[in-house]
Amino acid sequence: MDGETTQTLGGVSQFPTTRWTLVVAAGDPQRKEARSALASLCENYWYPLYAYLRRRGYTADQAQDLTQEFFMRILEGRYLDRADPKKGRFRSFLLTSLKFFVADEGDRERAQKRGRGVLVPLEFSSGEERYQREPAHDETPERIFERRWVLSMLDRVVERLRNEFVRHGRPEHFERLKMFLLGQSDAPYAALAREMNTSEGALKVAIHRLRKRYRDFFRQEIADTVADPAEVESELRYLAAVLTSK
Repeated sequence: MDGETTQTLGGVSQFPTTRWTLVVAAGDPQRKEARSALASLCENYWYPLYAYLRRRGYTADQAQDLTQEFFMRILEGRYLDRADPKKGRFRSFLLTSLKFFVADEGDRERAQKRGRGVLVPLEFSSGEERYQREPAHDETPERIFERRWVLSMLDRVVERLRNEFVRHGRPEHFERLKMFLLGQSDAPYAALAREMNTSEGALKVAIHRLRKRYRDFFRQEIADTVADPAEVESELRYLAAVLTSK
């Protein structure tokens, strides 16, 4: 799992080390690996918080400033006293902490006057482009946060799969097969097999393996944001429900 975690998804006797459990340790300035793990999670999952703020009615500039300042606070150790993985998921910790931060108007105004530098590189320009493509219906800020959270996870999974194919020198194979990941293609196997110069049977096996790898990576992403492997299944079901609900 990107070299930063040691947990397994099956039963274990020892409490696992995930990025989420490292977040709890990030309050210790000596734990550099904990701060690195925290920065990684913030960088990977900033957009759901940005979308939440935009849906709350903040302008693009305001949402950018708030998101950036919030992560600065997190990386400085603020709110980490609330980061108890036994009491919730990393996504819940982030959203709850953001609500506390936004509610503290005076503290925020003082922080903006300080004009500190950027600690986490966030692609706000692409973030606003993504937000402009969000559905126009009256989805609550909390709901849009949860949907963007799971979609951010899926984006990372697809990128990890693509990188695997690139490492094996087969990026074009991934581009042809990725449409089968979520059952989004009804393309005839026989025609695609001819295009890829393989047999229909071999193509079906490749698609089956790709889907399995996709599920495995998604479970790993989830495992990074919960404290106990026993929580992976319940989180998986919850996020699947978030994605499919109207």
